[in-house]
Amino acid sequence: MGDINNVFICESEDKMKTVLVTGANGYIGRYVVKQLLNLGCEVLASDFSFDGVDERAKRVEYPIFSGETDIYEKMGRPDVCIHMAWRNGFMHNDDSHIQDLPNHFMFIKNMISGGLQQIAVMGTMHEVGYWEGAITEDTPCRPQSLYGVAKNALRQALFSLPQADQICIQWLRAFYILGDDLHNNSVFSKIVKMEQEGAETFPFTSGKNLYDFITVEDLAYQIAQVLNQNDVCGIINCCTGKPVSLADKVEEFIRENHFSIRPEYGAFPDRPYDSPGTWGDPSKINKILERAR
Repeated sequence: MGDINNVFICESEDKMKTVLVTGANGYIGRYVVKQLLNLGCEVLASDFSFDGVDERAKRVEYPIFSGETDIYEKMGRPDVCIHMAWRNGFMHNDDSHIQDLPNHFMFIKNMISGGLQQIAVMGTMHEVGYWEGAITEDTPCRPQSLYGVAKNALRQALFSLPQADQICIQWLRAFYILGDDLHNNSVFSKIVKMEQEGAETFPFTSGKNLYDFITVEDLAYQIAQVLNQNDVCGIINCCTGKPVSLADKVEEFIRENHFSIRPEYGAFPDRPYDSPGTWGDPSKINKILERAR
């Protein structure tokens, strides 16, 4: 999908839209910042470090988890906030997910109480747990990791706030993300490292499981377009809606990168708690993207 050429999309009649991005220097955050800037938004970037953040963004170093009730003022009174700050995202059973949950909730609650009218929060397919088929916004959630439990609890708490019906809350559920592989922790990043180390093969499952794959660049494009409107709210699956087998995607990845390493199918057994196939229902995101064209 690439960058957007029309740099005036993010401007309202009276001023440029201001978007606060927490976790701006994270795996997804840095791409979201760039897409928002290319849309013409003013971006307030919040994180602990800024080495990978587009220099056009304004840095905000005030701690988001200070617990202060006037945090909305402290963060510059943005028009929109996309909350992506979340530590240990690749370590699904780390205790920090539960320990940090009150901080996430209080930050969002205080932002809304201060006057924020549009809040988007990154969700995950791991909120759902085991599921076969398409995941819709009404799919029941039975998370099986601390990461999924914490995200699911935050979503439930957020939509239970008294102001939930008066503002636009957007819960952005992500699926299997590819790209920027040295900053990722997927099987694809492991393939890159083993190829660089000179390995001829790598142990793999049967690869038959079907997933909804999206590149981090295309995901960031979708997120930016979600933030640039407030007609479509609620749970929004940021996805393609097209299930592809892990084996097919791995073979494609190896081919496109001209790697010589080969998967050793069946070296690892398929895990009994992995769904044979799950993907996102793209109805809402397709509606948003169609309007943006």
